Amino acid sequence: MKQTLLIIGYVWPEPNSSAAGTRMMQLIQLFLKHGFNITFASPAKLGEHAQDLSQLGVISQAIQLNHASFDDFVQQLSPDIVLFDRFMMEEQFGWRVEKHCPNALRILNTEDLHSLREARQTNLKALLKKTTSSLEALWEQNPQKLFEDMASSDAAQREIASIFRSDLTLMISKFESQLLQQAFQVNANLLFTLPFLYPTPDKLETPDFEQRQNFVFIGNFRHAPNWDSVIWLKQNLWPKIREALPHTELHIYGAYPAKKVTDFHNPKQGFHVQGWAESVWPVMQQARVCLAPLRFGAGIKGKLAEAMLCGTPSITTPIGSEGMLPAESSVQDWPGFIGRTETELVEQAINLYQNEQAWYEAQQNAIKLGQTQYCETSTGSAMLQVIETIQANLTTHRQHNFIGAMLRHHHHKSTQYMAQWIEAKNK
Repeated sequence: MKQTLLIIGYVWPEPNSSAAGTRMMQLIQLFLKHGFNITFASPAKLGEHAQDLSQLGVISQAIQLNHASFDDFVQQLSPDIVLFDRFMMEEQFGWRVEKHCPNALRILNTEDLHSLREARQTNLKALLKKTTSSLEALWEQNPQKLFEDMASSDAAQREIASIFRSDLTLMISKFESQLLQQAFQVNANLLFTLPFLYPTPDKLETPDFEQRQNFVFIGNFRHAPNWDSVIWLKQNLWPKIREALPHTELHIYGAYPAKKVTDFHNPKQGFHVQGWAESVWPVMQQARVCLAPLRFGAGIKGKLAEAMLCGTPSITTPIGSEGMLPAESSVQDWPGFIGRTETELVEQAINLYQNEQAWYEAQQNAIKLGQTQYCETSTGSAMLQVIETIQANLTTHRQHNFIGAMLRHHHHKSTQYMAQWIEAKNK
């Protein structure tokens, strides 16, 4: 008998707008491939670039926050598995799912570790207030130091609690899975690391050095790390690159560019804000180098995984490359360069753009890394086997997660009464 999966989305998936949208569509495709009936529900407004899920046979359902109509909906659907897309959805709907579908397996999909990203953003803001500062503090990856930066924040306490309350949490980055285990004492059996699952291309189009020109940056502008990268490019990095390469251009792509973004458009400076791209692939395949100077962030970067699959060398930071190389690799194996200072990023961008031999070596590394790390492998099937095992031993699995049970009791009761108060007040 086919199992029923309910996905409760923070937003409706937009695979051509963000890595999160791509990730969600990959999860949907994985579950469809293994015979699940899927309903996707969300309290969000439908975005202009949203995927038409009906073409895949997925049922779409609008739901309301703090409204008893969800109770009737979830009872009637009676899902075998509920996947919460980001911890905010688990907070809002977790108690309702537990109350009305207690035997449904509850899975949290983090996309990235939000609280880690927010802690790094806070560190960057503090750093930028200093008159003289080194970027070195931004690249901190020591679990204990990151724990100290994160632990007192509201975001971390909410997100880690949600992870404990869930039967299983999907992480996209091995680095973040290890951070949760080492610093926050999350049991390994509550986590599963599932990277991007791009289809293995039948014939990968990877134009050569002479067929490509210019630099590219791509990223959804509603995602703060992307906007910060564009600011850094505009104010600091690109003027120096352009001075050395006066005939090159930087093309900035991304969904939902606000006026502050489009105001940066300046063809005379070779700085072209192009806006939303219908498909990332031709954009990335035509560029000679992908620039991704991320000063904060978390998770696995979709733009860099896609650059690899297109055979496009990239220049990024330790934050950009975090968790993207195999454990046995070093920074020298990156398909391009990982820079820790502005000077390194600028110099290596100029060198990679001009040095044909270095570029071809980086391209070969990119293709190999992309196909081995981010194309469909046995990882998806392994995740489904873990899910099946937990379902078969759900009572025992939950008993062994006493912290989660304790958090569910206190959180769900308070959330339930608050939601019922808001619903009554709205009437």
